[in-house]
Amino acid sequence: MTYLLPPLNALRAFEAAARHLSFKQAAYELHVTAGAVGQQVRLLEERLGVSLFERLPRQVVLTPAGKTYLASIREAFGCIAQATTELRPEGISVLLHIGVNGRMDMDDLRTRLARFRREQPHFAVRISQPAGLHELGEGKIDVLIEGSARRYPGHRCDALANGFLIAPLGTADCPEVAALRSCLRIAEPAVATVRRAGRLRLTA
Repeated sequence: MTYLLPPLNALRAFEAAARHLSFKQAAYELHVTAGAVGQQVRLLEERLGVSLFERLPRQVVLTPAGKTYLASIREAFGCIAQATTELRPEGISVLLHIGVNGRMDMDDLRTRLARFRREQPHFAVRISQPAGLHELGEGKIDVLIEGSARRYPGHRCDALANGFLIAPLGTADCPEVAALRSCLRIAEPAVATVRRAGRLRLTA
């Protein structure tokens, strides 16, 4: 059977915006701009032929049609998530996809990732090299490790023993990323922020 479905990106944008009741917060979560979320939602509304949100001056509110649609979309996403979990190898609950960009000491990184796997046996890791901000924005990788830090609006950049860990603000504090950050960091929290000029400043 062939299913007539709206674009998945539009459904993800709608679900995130409906959950947060904010295009801005949905954008942080999905690693895109608020304008992109709004555009995806408008495309979905045009395709469905109904309004899903009432757009007020300082917020968005679900319409009755939006509330009904959200319940079904959440159930569908839940089924997909459950099917994905059941497909994973036994004992693995999370697959963390790590992108690597720039010159890195890969032997040192692999050693640290091996320790991460020992400390977090229910996490699996996969490395893609090279990978950059483009892959991070498209969701092809979960986090990015770079040899040098840059200014990436909407992302958190942490100094590591060997390079910098970059994660979207929407997922930067999720348990698997926090565990990876703790394992890879040479010392306790020193969050790297990059000035407009490109220089690095460490703040405790």
